[in-house]
Amino acid sequence: MSLIDFILNLACLGLWLSWRSTSFDPLVKTSAASLVGALKRAEPRRVRKWHYLAALAGLLVVRALLYWGIGSAVNWVPNLRLGAIAIFFRSDLLGRMLLFSGLSFVVTLIVCYLWLLLLSLVNQRVANEDPVLRLVRLHLGWIELWPWALKLLLPLFVAATAWLAINPLLTRFSLVQPAISGAHRLEQAAVIGLGAYLAWKYLIGGVLLLWLLTTYVYLGGGAFWNFVSLTGRNLLLPLRWAPLRIGKVDFAPVVAIAVVFFASEQAERGLTLLYARLPL
Repeated sequence: MSLIDFILNLACLGLWLSWRSTSFDPLVKTSAASLVGALKRAEPRRVRKWHYLAALAGLLVVRALLYWGIGSAVNWVPNLRLGAIAIFFRSDLLGRMLLFSGLSFVVTLIVCYLWLLLLSLVNQRVANEDPVLRLVRLHLGWIELWPWALKLLLPLFVAATAWLAINPLLTRFSLVQPAISGAHRLEQAAVIGLGAYLAWKYLIGGVLLLWLLTTYVYLGGGAFWNFVSLTGRNLLLPLRWAPLRIGKVDFAPVVAIAVVFFASEQAERGLTLLYARLPL
């Protein structure tokens, strides 16, 4: 069931990105690396922009009904992991499944934009000729024009604000313990906001693994692989001083992945302990 939920979240994300891309699709005609853009151009022109949002809403409701109908039969307990905490939902209650369906997609959407933001930050000084990077910047919209310092703080602000918005609803459904004061709720939001940065580890690990693969295996000169090579090199800039190359073998990607995942694991443990100790 968790795998099904993951796949359906990707389907929902595809609908959202297709809806977003309708406003700038003519600007990315050269972006063969854009899966969403390719699918968009293959569709009949009669598909309207609002159809994507209608399909998205319908899918969120239908899957909630699916989870409610078979979730309890297979003893599935859906959960949302927010870095410092995990929120569990009862699959035998329709209201909880509707809430989980919506929040699960929202978390997926936030993670997607956090990844786009990291790609923008890493390639901040790269010109706009790269078609994949151009697509990333178009999806970020006016955020792309922000200075790097504000972009770096954005995950903290977005995740903290989202927590403050949904916390009363989660408390009402007895999914989390109620905050004892406004200050306590702000402290919770700050910890949840810091946990948003943990989502970057999967993107970093994935890009560096692909970059390592392209280093030793020729996969063509497509826009996507060029973007992977560009981003991989930029991600490894902090390690350029370290003697991690032995002969023709470069261990920098492996070291970077290990460091990122180890640091993320320690940070998640620390945030979990900190959240449990709140209020300070």
